[in-house]
Amino acid sequence: MKQIDRRLIVSDFDGTLLSTKYDIPQRTRRAVAEYVACGGVFAIATGRMLCSILPRARELGLKGIVIAYQGSVIADIESGKILKFGGFSAQMAAEALRAIEQQGESCQVYCDEKLYIDLPEDNPHLQLYEKITGVKAINVLDRPLSRFVEEKGRPCQKVASLVAPQNRARLYSALSEKLSSRFDVTCSANVLVEVSPLGDDKGQGLKFLAEYYGIPLSSSVAIGDNLNDASMLKAAGIGVAVANSSAELKAVADEITLSNDECGVAEIIYKYGFKS
Repeated sequence: MKQIDRRLIVSDFDGTLLSTKYDIPQRTRRAVAEYVACGGVFAIATGRMLCSILPRARELGLKGIVIAYQGSVIADIESGKILKFGGFSAQMAAEALRAIEQQGESCQVYCDEKLYIDLPEDNPHLQLYEKITGVKAINVLDRPLSRFVEEKGRPCQKVASLVAPQNRARLYSALSEKLSSRFDVTCSANVLVEVSPLGDDKGQGLKFLAEYYGIPLSSSVAIGDNLNDASMLKAAGIGVAVANSSAELKAVADEITLSNDECGVAEIIYKYGFKS
């Protein structure tokens, strides 16, 4: 049996672990299984809802814990038990939603493991998002989503906007200027701008994992592809961007590996997970 070197490897899911065919390549599956069998801890940190990522983590044969909603929720994979439940109030979620509405872009909000969105169900971008995540959205078309959230009065885990790729930079800039002193504004794909509670990010999620397993951060590796992974790459002992990453993430990474279609995660597992 191989000896473990770096004891904790944390990977983003979409665009990193998942290929452009929306599957996990066999080489990556084998690398994860071998690393875990030898005593390493492999974990997923994603912006996805918990109900969206749990089936995929179980499909990969993972046990232990998973980071969802950018770090707002952390749960045990096998039981689904919540270990950390963060988020922000309905009033704060509504504030973030109004900022998006003022920019003329679509809104979505995650609350009580449900996705609410102000797009019609036949919107092709929404249909693709639902297919990828396995989550059926609830369409709110009779009032602004900000008002709906205020009336619902429930805490929310995340707010986001599904935008055309050419509008992402403009919306990200506008929201960062208006909200970044009180919220975490980030991007997880070329069509998504997301707003989370300040401090509920993947970097804090990685620190939670390290403390939970009693592993020094210096013995951790984080792998990602987009701006929402930056805090995690900065917190890890080694931060890695896959080749298909955004320019912003590559700028903060310690190194760049192969793309998600070329099994970049497997490459890093074999490079840092085992002693040579």
